[in-house]
Amino acid sequence: MNEEKTDRGILTNPAGGSELLTVVVPVFNEVETIDVFYTRMKKVLDSLSPMSYELIFVDDGSRDGSFAKLTSLADHDTRVRVAKLSRNFGHQNAVTAGVDTARGDAVVIIDADLQDPPEVIPNMIRKWREGYDVVYGVREHREGENWMKLYTAALFYRIMKRITKVEIPVDVGDFRLMSRRVVDKFKQIRERDRFIRGLVSWVGFRQTGVRYKREKRYAGETKYPIGKMIKFSLDGITSFSHAPLKIATWLGYVVSLIALLYTIIIIAEKFMGKTVPGFASIMAGMLFLGGVQLICLGIMGEYVGRIFNETKARPIYVLEEIYEKTPTTNEPGLHNT
Repeated sequence: MNEEKTDRGILTNPAGGSELLTVVVPVFNEVETIDVFYTRMKKVLDSLSPMSYELIFVDDGSRDGSFAKLTSLADHDTRVRVAKLSRNFGHQNAVTAGVDTARGDAVVIIDADLQDPPEVIPNMIRKWREGYDVVYGVREHREGENWMKLYTAALFYRIMKRITKVEIPVDVGDFRLMSRRVVDKFKQIRERDRFIRGLVSWVGFRQTGVRYKREKRYAGETKYPIGKMIKFSLDGITSFSHAPLKIATWLGYVVSLIALLYTIIIIAEKFMGKTVPGFASIMAGMLFLGGVQLICLGIMGEYVGRIFNETKARPIYVLEEIYEKTPTTNEPGLHNT
């Protein structure tokens, strides 16, 4: 996969007026950012004329009035559609819901917190027109994030690169453009524990990156605290690698070898007339062996749990309604699913 460093300039007259661009925006409690995000995004998308566009906001069970704010935008702009999920299903599932609903020849995924600047989208479209099916944003600099998050994120991406057979680019999030044929293949993947950046890489086709500076969150708090980050990392690793299972196997071999060597030492000391260590050594060995067993069971449990989720075959998300104002009747409408 190639990467190209580009400026954040806006295309003024791209060719292909019959093309439709869909921008998918997952939203969860972002009422403070929606207006500013919409203003910046609309300015960028309008600059792409004669290319047409639709803007799909996916309300992922917000509780702060985000849905009302989004429907207000849809009332004044027929290119805005609002997909409301029945509850909070999580960021990756909300993105999936938006992509499933998208009608565009190309689909862009971007969060509403304005950390990923909309002004990068024209550069992605330029690469798409050059023949690339996936154009992902490569984070060149990340403002407003502490060193711990930066370090752990960098470590995670590099571990993924080492242990997976799929080439998942480093320092890349879900901010990306996908062509229609990639979207169609992506929609066929219905696994429950989703790691979208890995799934898009797995699909294949021509992929490249554009570098950009990631900005500070405009308002509100991050939707990925440490607990969700750990779960997200586990989803990524277990979805694309069996390395943890192999580690558990080798850990078992190492512990068995240590136990064998210790047995030999005990037998040798017995024949030499030395006192065999008692309670302390036995307890240390039992605790060590018990800890290794629990670790191995935990690793296997992660995979078994994911198998269990797949066998239940529940839907990835539940779409309660789609709110949009049709340009023909000029009246807002609710489309229930």
